[in-house]
Amino acid sequence: MTPSYGGLALEIVVPVFNEEAVLEHSIIRLAEYLTLEMPSTWKITIADNASTDKTPVIAARLSEHLPNVEYRRLEVKGRGYALRDAWGASEAKVVAYLDVDLSTDLAALPPLVAPLLSGHSDISIGTRLGQGSRVSRGPKREFISRSYNFLLRRTMQVRFSDAQCGFKAIRTDVARRLLPHVEDKGWFFDTELLIIAERSGLRIHEIPVDWVDDPDSRVDIKQTALDDIRGVVRVACSLVKGSIPVQAIYAELGRRPIVPPGRPSFFGQVIRFGLVGTVSTLAFALLYLVLQGPFGAQQANFLALLLTAVGNTAANRRFTFGISGPEKLFTQQFQGLIVFVLAWAITSSSLLVLHSVNQDAAPSMELLILTAANIFATLMRFALLRIWVFRVRLSDERSAAVELLPMRESAR
Repeated sequence: MTPSYGGLALEIVVPVFNEEAVLEHSIIRLAEYLTLEMPSTWKITIADNASTDKTPVIAARLSEHLPNVEYRRLEVKGRGYALRDAWGASEAKVVAYLDVDLSTDLAALPPLVAPLLSGHSDISIGTRLGQGSRVSRGPKREFISRSYNFLLRRTMQVRFSDAQCGFKAIRTDVARRLLPHVEDKGWFFDTELLIIAERSGLRIHEIPVDWVDDPDSRVDIKQTALDDIRGVVRVACSLVKGSIPVQAIYAELGRRPIVPPGRPSFFGQVIRFGLVGTVSTLAFALLYLVLQGPFGAQQANFLALLLTAVGNTAANRRFTFGISGPEKLFTQQFQGLIVFVLAWAITSSSLLVLHSVNQDAAPSMELLILTAANIFATLMRFALLRIWVFRVRLSDERSAAVELLPMRESAR
């Protein structure tokens, strides 16, 4: 796995802040493991961001007495600062980082970097939430971690399972392309990097890890969670506005599919939309019955329609119209929201008409009227989704055909 040009294959960055208690033991243990088990050339960089204890003295001594160990000092706090500084200056083919407490079993390090050194993947991350992962930590941290990653997958539609595990690696050329667009300098740095990478069509490789919680961790969980939520909102807004050039990064580094997926026929779209609409209508009815008591008819209608609309738009994008990938994702979500508002107006108007005729209408009658209105709204939604939200322009189809032609020719 050593690069053919004979240069440095791997640089592992260990960000530290006031870690005098564990620094020496961890770096010695890491260096011994790499010497015995890592088949490629490597270097360890201790990235100290503004420590005020004996960490600088210990780190300097380690860099003097241990081969392949380097010390970098920053006068600014923040893990993101430390990684940006060290990764940006690296001459290795692959850069990585791990937490100084070595919570992750080092046996996962070779399989973490192997797909990057081979060129198979662009980013590699350890996951504590995958099948085969073995994790020892308290129920509070487990709940917070799983809740955060669940929220991240549902709001940002990402596929990676664990954004916060302190065990990641990235090809250096990819890091240099992505780092200028990562704004966070603290704990959200990892998440922001991964979101931009996935939206840019890069390949993210995950490996299950064995992980033991550090009981002496000084991370402020509450503040970190609030910062992460703010970070998710900020990145989402940046993607919607187009200030992050994911399409340019995709064109330069993204991994295109070997054969672009075909768009279903009109008949196929009708059948698929009908299946999605049936499930959505049943889900709407169930949600309305549950919510009607505590919230009232209008509020229950709004909440039930909003919840089913989120899943409906996502399912139709992928299943009905055969669209995947990051292109126009947030624009289409916004357009889907407009379609939702129109559908809500239709169903709300049906309730107003019903109550103007019969103020004491039973919940079963409200449900019947709303179901009929929802069916009409579903037909309107299909038309708008097909001709507006998920419309494929003729120029786009021609471009796809041009891209596909060389692939077909080479396969003959």
